[in-house]
Order: sequence, then structure tokens, then C-alpha cells
Amino acid sequence: MTVRVRFAPSPTGMFHVGGARSALQNWIYAKQQGGVFVLRIEDTDAARNKPEWTEGILSALDWIGISRGSYEGPYFQSQNAGEHRAAAARLYESGRAYYCDCTREDVQARTGSQYQGYDGYHRDLGLGPGEGRALRFRTPDEGATVVVDLIRGEPTFENRLIEDFVIARGDGSPVFLLANVVDDLTMGITHVIRAEEHLPNTPKQQLLWDALGVKPPIWAHVPVVVNEKRQKLSKRRDKVALEAYREEGYLAGAMRNYLMLLGWAPSGDREIVPWSVIEDEFRLEEVNPSPAFFDEKKLRAFNGEYIRALPVAEFIDACQPWLTGTGTIAPPPWQPEEFDADAFAAVAPLAQTRIAVLSEIVPNVDFLFLASPLIDEAAWTKTMKDGSADLLDAAIAAFEALESWDAESLKSTLEAVGAERGLKLGKTQAPVRVAVTGRTVGLPLFESLEVLGRERTLTRMRAARLRLV
Repeated sequence: MTVRVRFAPSPTGMFHVGGARSALQNWIYAKQQGGVFVLRIEDTDAARNKPEWTEGILSALDWIGISRGSYEGPYFQSQNAGEHRAAAARLYESGRAYYCDCTREDVQARTGSQYQGYDGYHRDLGLGPGEGRALRFRTPDEGATVVVDLIRGEPTFENRLIEDFVIARGDGSPVFLLANVVDDLTMGITHVIRAEEHLPNTPKQQLLWDALGVKPPIWAHVPVVVNEKRQKLSKRRDKVALEAYREEGYLAGAMRNYLMLLGWAPSGDREIVPWSVIEDEFRLEEVNPSPAFFDEKKLRAFNGEYIRALPVAEFIDACQPWLTGTGTIAPPPWQPEEFDADAFAAVAPLAQTRIAVLSEIVPNVDFLFLASPLIDEAAWTKTMKDGSADLLDAAIAAFEALESWDAESLKSTLEAVGAERGLKLGKTQAPVRVAVTGRTVGLPLFESLEVLGRERTLTRMRAARLRLV
């Protein structure tokens, strides 16, 4: 038997990090088993679907390493509508489903409760198909449905507690439960690896597989992804869009490494490992069923490690979208003609050790490419206090007299200026840094001044001194 797994997202919004995690788990499992990864776009919600969301799914998968052409599909659920309706008809004709025209209000009136499920009123009334009549599955009265799950063991659901659920709406269109089963059946899916939130649907879907006379797939429900408050990640409340992380400057390798740790861990006391190790060691049976905490701070630290591990040339290339404003990334504050590739290459190794996401490259190097620095007014107020004017005067004079404009000479010169005033280097260089870069933190100061050059450095220091008059 060839293993066939599927990833079936809906094109109704940005690509969720939890979906990306499920896609990667399916992808690795299929690769380990010599199987096939199938991409199916569940696009039957016509009111919310947009072509750009579908393209967003494909692009996001590309980014995390599931590239177009390496999988089967994409298929579209809407293209299988005929099979959905045919399956509904077979279930009705075999007596496994029946028509019902009850409204929610009807059920509440009979049961006296808005919380009780459908009461089976039309089970044996012989109501035929007609406008506004939903098709309900006839759930067995006795016994239990056992879901064999690679992660959760054998969750058992008593059939008497499963209501006769709707499988086709009053207009004849099948609902998700049936469409999902029929799609998996017609596509020969052998393993369904999906989020825990679908587990309550699984006994119903397994009953549908049985009623259609086909053995159900092997199930694996991976843990729900939660925030720091242990609440399920929400698009309305949490930062969950994979695209947002990509545009902020997270590396694909760091993202997929981190996502695979949501509920699983490689061997040994390590978390940052090559992708080849993850592909080799990942086991569905070892996934922890408990909720997985999506820790953005930890992801950020991961990304910083991945950035620092890049060869400098690759780091320079990776920064280009933020330096040039490529695609959907906002343009930098300088004009294209102001950018100096050689100057950036000179400070790139320094910047590489200090940023955690690639978008941070812009505020770290903008002082090199702007005619005047972007002054952080809070930093100015905090730094430019009594004595700053005198210190800048002395530093300007000392720098003007320098024969060699290099980082070592600049540092020793400023140290001497500070020593004359009883100041350590940290206190001495603070006004100079704000005058030249506009900020109190950034790249190493003296290497930055060396790249910026004598004239531009002195011009900025003089401008800052005039502001202190």
C-alpha cells in the first residue's frame, strides 16, 4: 500500500502557523514512508474564498520547503461536488440517511432545551427529498465508535451520544463532514494527519466511511497550538499568519525547525538541528498530545541563531528585500541611489551578530545611507545632558586632528577625551553615537564611524553641537 497523506487548507485568509506545522508533519511522514503528499484546497465556502488566498497557500508552502511540483495537486474540493452529491444519494438509498425539515426552533420546542442536540424526530417518518429538507445520517443506536489514532491511542465514542448529524443542507449541498470523507476516499488517502480540533468530528466521519463500505484511514491528531495564556491561537487575537513572520524577516529554516518542535523534539538535549535530522528522526507516534505553546520569543531566538549561522554572503543576500523594499516589504527610508552596497558589505558582519529578524537590518544601518540621521528624540533627551556640548567639542577637535581614520584610532582618541573628564568610554561615546546614528544602540560605534567616513561623521557631530547651543 502506498501511503497517501493530504493537507487540506481553506483559502479564506492568511496562512496559519498551525496549518504550516500540520503541512510539514504530513510532508515528512509521506517522505519517510515513500508515499505521496496531496494538496487539496477546500474552497466550497464561496463567499469567503479568494484566489489570492489560494496563491498565498502555495507561496507559503514554497517558503517552508514544500515546493510546487513536488506534490500531487492542488486539487479543489469544489471540483468534486458531483461525487459529494452521489455519496449523499447512496447513503439515503441504503437507508443510512433520511430527510428532515426541522428548524432549530422546532427541535428546541420539542426538547425544551437549546443545548440538546437533534432528537431524531424524522428518523422513521419516511420524509422524501424536497426543497429545504436537510439530509441527516442515521447514527447507530448502540455500540461505540473507536478511533485508532497514532498519537492519542484509541479514543472511544458512544454512538448513543452522537446525534443524527446533517450531511447535506436543504439546498442539497453536502456539508464539510461528508465532503471531506468523499474527497479522502476518492483520492485514496491512507493517513489523515490533522489538528486536534478535528477530533470531535472523527467518529462521525468514521461512521460515514463505514456506511460507504470503505475502511477508514489511519488517524493522527496533532496537538492544538496555544498562546502564552494557553488559549488556542486565534487569528483575531494572536500573530498567527505565516506571511507576517516571513515579511518581518524570519528565515524559512528557523521557522520550520521551530514549528516541528510544537509537540515533538529531536533526540538529545538539542532543539536547533539540521532539517535532515528532523526528517530522519521525526515519528508521529512520539508526538506529545498535550497542547503545544507557540512561544514567539523562543522563535525569535531561534531565528537569531539561524541568522548568525549564515555565511556573510548569504546574509547580505537575505537582507536585500529589506534594503530595497522588494515585493510586499516596505521600502527603506533612503532613496535607491543613496544605498552603498560596499558600505553595507563592510558592516554586514557586525549587523549579523546583532539582529534577530532581518527587518531589523534597516534601523541598524540607515545612518549609513541617509544625508542626516533619523534622531530618536527620546534617546536625544536621555543622552544630551550637561557636559555633552563640551564633550562633543573636544571629540570633534580630536577627530579632526586624526591622521588615520580607522576604528582603533577613533576608539583610543575618544577614550583619551573621556579620561580627561573622568569618564569611562561608555559615557563618553554615548553623545557621539546619538549625534552620528540618531540612536543609543546599534552597531559597534568605531567600526561604524570608519565606514561612514571622516567628513560625514564630523558634519553630524557639528550639527548636533549646534543643536545644543
